[in-house]
Amino acid sequence: MTLKNTADRWGGVSQTLHWLIALLILVLGVVGLVMVELPKSPRYFWVYDLHKSTGLTVLALVVLRVLWRLYAGAPKPVPGTPTWQERIASATHWLLYALIFAVPLSGWLYDSVSGLRPLRWYGQFKVPKLAAPSQELQPLVRDAHEWLFWLLIAVVAVHAAAAFYHHMFQRDATLTRMLPSRRTAPSPTSEIP
Repeated sequence: MTLKNTADRWGGVSQTLHWLIALLILVLGVVGLVMVELPKSPRYFWVYDLHKSTGLTVLALVVLRVLWRLYAGAPKPVPGTPTWQERIASATHWLLYALIFAVPLSGWLYDSVSGLRPLRWYGQFKVPKLAAPSQELQPLVRDAHEWLFWLLIAVVAVHAAAAFYHHMFQRDATLTRMLPSRRTAPSPTSEIP
């Protein structure tokens, strides 16, 4: 497998970033929904700090993903794909990038305006605040973070459904070109006596 994208497939770097970001978003979503019910304890603060640190990691990964896509390009549309589907797919990809960027950024802003203790990224270094504490902005930014998350989940669901539709009904390579390619064993050659 090549690291860079080709005309037919996403390369190893794009695939790794795609699936890593997807996994981290899944974990962040589950933890984010559960952590609001935790009692205030040392574990509560540990879970919140882990959630925030992982969110910032996703923010960095999506920036890297977009830069890599600009550098490495994207595969050409699968042959036979109607132009309207190509346009919707392209718009959906860029909307996903924007939301994957906006959700952690809004979380970072929420942490900043909440006036909570300084966040240390995975306990390593202090993360700067984006804004001064603000009781007025806090509920607005919290709600924006939550609504952006739900919008991201909706767009991810549409994205995944489209990939499965192409795989199951169109029977094209839309889904498989984002999966690691299987190595095929060389065909046995018949020996001539």
